Amino acid sequence: MSEFDMFESIKKGLEEAIEYEKGNSSNVKVKKIKIEPIHEYKAQEIKDIRQKANLSQLAFASFMGVSKKTVEAWEAGTNIPQGSSQRLLEIISKDITILRQYIEQ
Repeated sequence: MSEFDMFESIKKGLEEAIEYEKGNSSNVKVKKIKIEPIHEYKAQEIKDIRQKANLSQLAFASFMGVSKKTVEAWEAGTNIPQGSSQRLLEIISKDITILRQYIEQ
């Protein structure tokens, strides 16, 4: 895509957004999506996910982008993962192979 084509595409999108905000949605493509609410993982669930992945707390913390102390607190139930950590736990709990793609063993 050339710079001109990209500019025209962005410009068209912005013009459509303005028309949509004005209530002129007849020529605007609207796609509604539903995002599932974030599941609040409990201590034992987090520990089960980590053990299913066959990872130490340190390795699991590294994957999650948090400290080992944070994982310890999650598994002890003294802290609860928030936001993106909860979503990441949900994703890997549904398909543990996703996690394994990022871990060298």
